[in-house]
Amino acid sequence: MLSLDKEFLSPLLRHRENDSHKGNYGHLLLVCGCETMPGAAVLATDAALHSGCGLVTLHSTRNAAVAAVTACPSAMLSIDPQDCLSSIPDNLQKYTAIAAGPGLGRDPRTVNALAGLMSKASGLGIPMVLDADALNIISENPDLMSMVPRGSVMTPHLGELRRLGGDAVQLSRASGCVVVQKGYGSRIFVPADGQGSMDIEQDGVKAYANTTGNPGMAKGGSGDVLTGLVGGLLARGYSADIAAMLGVWIHGYAGDVLSAECTQESYSSADLVGKLCCGFKVLYGE
Repeated sequence: MLSLDKEFLSPLLRHRENDSHKGNYGHLLLVCGCETMPGAAVLATDAALHSGCGLVTLHSTRNAAVAAVTACPSAMLSIDPQDCLSSIPDNLQKYTAIAAGPGLGRDPRTVNALAGLMSKASGLGIPMVLDADALNIISENPDLMSMVPRGSVMTPHLGELRRLGGDAVQLSRASGCVVVQKGYGSRIFVPADGQGSMDIEQDGVKAYANTTGNPGMAKGGSGDVLTGLVGGLLARGYSADIAAMLGVWIHGYAGDVLSAECTQESYSSADLVGKLCCGFKVLYGE
């Protein structure tokens, strides 16, 4: 298993051209939050806006969307007409990546809408980041696994991974997706037939171990921040494997900065977003 560190990741970073505009850096669609869990939408949206992608649109319920845009005025909105995810945005082809799952809930209307979203994204070749309730819905409806776009990223914690079968290597191989096994020393598994760009071992899956992060990140909302960050990197144009590696390392580095500044106990998941810049600066050598 290879370790992710500054020396490994820095050469993978993209640089911005002077003669460029927001359209050159991708458009992320976030499908997050519901009336009872608006915070997930806020955290994922805020992190996505710190990822370097050009545009971020949040599709959510009205109250969750208002909360998100109040905190993150750079985001655009797509309002679901009901009190949970019940529909998908029009013109899906304009997005370069989609991130879905945080705070969605598991209402039957949400199950149907998520299935439609994955199916259409798969047909259009749009990669996704799937987390939280998106993974729970898939585990409860195994037929949906075939709708996950190839070259997507799944980010289960150990509980979600158990519900998906318990084996991250097998999940990566079977789905053709990069799988981030979140937790202490997060692991990233890259399939040979996924939309990755790194060298692949002969067994079909290559594994990477993260070297940043600390127990202070074991708080509600930390995963929502990671989803927004990885989704934004995917929209920015990074391949699924590199988006996952950079996102996990930068996310963990933000936690390490906060741990040094204010102890592991006292920072919140919302604080992580403000420190994502620290990880980027280290990797860019600034």
